[in-house]
Amino acid sequence: MRSRFRWIAVTLAAASAVVTTSCSSDEPAQAGASSSASAAGGAPQSGSGSGSYLALGDSVPFGFRGDAATEFPDADNFVGYPELVGEELGLDVVNASCPGETTASFLDATAQSNGCENLLTSDFGYRTTYPLHVPYDSADQSQLDFAVNALTEDDDVELVTVQIGANDAFLCQQTTPSRCTDPADLQALRTTLQSNLDRILKALREDAGYDGQIVVVTYYALNYSDAFGAATQVLGGGLAQVAAANDADVADGYAAFQEGATAAGGDSTAAGLVLPNDVHPTAEGQQLLADAVTAVVEN
Repeated sequence: MRSRFRWIAVTLAAASAVVTTSCSSDEPAQAGASSSASAAGGAPQSGSGSGSYLALGDSVPFGFRGDAATEFPDADNFVGYPELVGEELGLDVVNASCPGETTASFLDATAQSNGCENLLTSDFGYRTTYPLHVPYDSADQSQLDFAVNALTEDDDVELVTVQIGANDAFLCQQTTPSRCTDPADLQALRTTLQSNLDRILKALREDAGYDGQIVVVTYYALNYSDAFGAATQVLGGGLAQVAAANDADVADGYAAFQEGATAAGGDSTAAGLVLPNDVHPTAEGQQLLADAVTAVVEN
């Protein structure tokens, strides 16, 4: 991964999401993050058949690792926190997440994504080139439509998690004159994220008629010792308000990484929670996110 991605992730942490999926903005073969600390070698077999768990979102729940281009043809090579949660809770996991998904492309597959369906600079789409953890019905089916169909057809879904928004921030950085540092640009981003998350949660509740538990997972900071790390928490609070308005719980990804990062001077990478030269969680980081989700579910 080129060094500019880490800079982008830090400068856009004020928009919360940047601490994660922005590395999918280049085509996968161009990425170069280290996988040494990552979970690989196949997803754990989760679930005991007692119920199912639908995981939605971007590259963080997908388990994406930027330097693993040779492993892209087999989605089982990528393990995100949903697989860990499913194993812990005894639920069969349906992980519908897609690397590079934005809140807009989550709603509409023809909208601008950051690598899931397309890029700003090309028509490349991860999901049309490489397999996801689960196949969609068609190339133009949005993640939201997949989710609504899954919830409508499966009465056994006991848990839904949603983690989305990182790639909106990355696109803001690419498309605004201020590179998304102007307060007006950041406020517009925040408004868009909250509005789109509200639409997503309402669709899961109303269109799918799902009355089970939904958990919105917020993003961690790359560096907890700077202003951008603090701003990440602020945006997470805004997303938490949207979650509460739609009878959803929140798994605090920001808090999940904070203690370990603080012990390493605020640096999540130095703490071993984020892959070197990347913005995605290590195996330890994915476990912390899984623990945050299971703590909410079990309480």
